[in-house]
Amino acid sequence: MKTSLKRALITGLLIATLCGGQGTLAQDKSAAVQSFAPLKIKAKKEELAARLERAIPQLMQDGYVPGLAAALIRDGRVFWQRSFGVKNSETKEPVDESTVFEAASLSKPVFAYLVLKLVDEGRLDLDTPLTKYLPGAYIEGDERLKQITARRVLSHTTGFPNWRPRGGELKIFFEPGEKFSYSGEGFVYLQKVVEHLLGERLDASMKRLVFDPLGMTSSSYVWQSRYKSLKAFGHNLTGDVTQRREPDEANAAASLNTTATDYARFVIAVMNGTGLKRETARLMLTPQIKVDDSCTNCAEREPGRLSPYISWGLGWGLQHTDEGDSFWHWGDSNNDVQCYIVAFPKQKLGLIVFTNSGNGHAIIPEIIKEAIGGRHPAIAWLKYEPYNSPTRLLFKEIMARGLDAIKEYRERKTRPGSAVLNELQMNRLGYALLQKRKVQEAIEIFKLNVEDFPQSSNVYDSLAEAYMINGERELAIKNYRKSIELNPKNQNGIEMLKKLEQQ
Repeated sequence: MKTSLKRALITGLLIATLCGGQGTLAQDKSAAVQSFAPLKIKAKKEELAARLERAIPQLMQDGYVPGLAAALIRDGRVFWQRSFGVKNSETKEPVDESTVFEAASLSKPVFAYLVLKLVDEGRLDLDTPLTKYLPGAYIEGDERLKQITARRVLSHTTGFPNWRPRGGELKIFFEPGEKFSYSGEGFVYLQKVVEHLLGERLDASMKRLVFDPLGMTSSSYVWQSRYKSLKAFGHNLTGDVTQRREPDEANAAASLNTTATDYARFVIAVMNGTGLKRETARLMLTPQIKVDDSCTNCAEREPGRLSPYISWGLGWGLQHTDEGDSFWHWGDSNNDVQCYIVAFPKQKLGLIVFTNSGNGHAIIPEIIKEAIGGRHPAIAWLKYEPYNSPTRLLFKEIMARGLDAIKEYRERKTRPGSAVLNELQMNRLGYALLQKRKVQEAIEIFKLNVEDFPQSSNVYDSLAEAYMINGERELAIKNYRKSIELNPKNQNGIEMLKKLEQQ
């Protein structure tokens, strides 16, 4: 893999094995966190608050999460809310109730609510092809575009990928309506339709039709000057500041800025059907399609086994358990901001958690467990790695004790029952250490990977790169040569070897 591409993949939270994420090898604990039964619907507020206010700061410390805001809904109202940590790990400015977070994909359900208001007004039909509303060809040369409707966008059955390739064309990968495949592109397409119908930018429509009526006074799909002092910064795996995005154009799928309190107001509105006709509100939380048990973005994959527990409504993920149905959604923006919401409409119970960290999903399941309990198959489906997984624990040990921690891992990994990381996990751990400028430690991790997987071209390529960064030219050349010997198509290795040999 090209070196610059490798680094780009890692920078967004040191790759999915460390930060978790769909499509990676999940630890055993990923499956275990789906059951926190029974639901906690009668816990006394003082006792529950005390427990959460003890547990959350410790989880944040263990999980490298600098800042967090949470709101707990009980009996259809905000029962408890609290802010923890800092907006920025460098300035140490504290998070408070007015702190604005990126909602990431939690933007989608709020936009879906706007779309359903337009359905109620008769301005948009859920099953009319969007081509009927938007002039011109949104994509060229594919008649299947005429099958894409608002219902198919909101239920993620358009056939679009999540996002088109950078600089590439948007394509339809399967017959619309055939299966679930999570897609931000579908929401952007529907946004264009809504903006055309209403004759104004999405951010203006959201304020007029959603935020103002629901009292969401801190929310916007575009940057506001007041956010300069209010908005939290993103942070990577080790708590380092990454960035604070300031969108000047609304993106229905991803650009919402909001607070935990504002989003709680929205969740309560969904629970109660506020602002929608009764049938429309019911339809929002009615299953439209079951999801593939093994993937979220399934556009280019053959259908797998359908989940018996998870389906999609109109804008919301739905969980079906013996405790009743719940709606949920997650957010993950560039692996430096993560958030989650789950709500049980029958019990009028819900939880909203925003974090300014790519580690948020590593600790959110534990917060759900403490705050509301219940069964949560969506947590297992998302496959985020827990904060106390073997990979994360080893990373922490190395950050604290350096080469001694690697030496101990080398010794204990041969013992029966010891947690042993696989090739992918070790490789990505090495790159995490490189990002933290722990070059010697990264070299030792890559060397261990070479010992354990001597027939893998990629482990030699990674070790060569670490040697190159450390200025050890001959060892870099030696390992690039071995990588190319095992995989003659390793273009990155070929290019890097040529550069090194010319020096």
